[in-house]
Amino acid sequence: MSLHNLVVFSLLVLLNVSFGGGMLGWALFVPIGFLFDPLFDKIGLSLLTAPSLRPLWTDWTNTPILPFTNFNNTVVLGSFVGWVVLAIPIFFAARYGVARYRATVGERVRQSRFYKAVTASQVYNVYKMFRP
Repeated sequence: MSLHNLVVFSLLVLLNVSFGGGMLGWALFVPIGFLFDPLFDKIGLSLLTAPSLRPLWTDWTNTPILPFTNFNNTVVLGSFVGWVVLAIPIFFAARYGVARYRATVGERVRQSRFYKAVTASQVYNVYKMFRP
């Protein structure tokens, strides 16, 4: 287990988020990450072989905890840099997608007979009592 995986797992445990949802998201997006490995390898290789960054990598290798990040691996470094660069665009795209989903699909689901039957049931009322 790399330091990155340990940090993500710790955040899932410590933050007030759905642990099951986080693990499901992790399981769904890991295979997608594998599809991008050739691209991440090229990004990481170009960063690791850049002469101007050589002192940085040397310092990081000699720092006590940073070697556990596995940034000496081209795919690990490339994927980290790639996702850091894409984090903001992904955040706004996801926000837009969730808003569109709630306005269209979510509203249709709330109007369905099945949803109304489930929310009218006694089991749902018990569930609502324990919901935060």
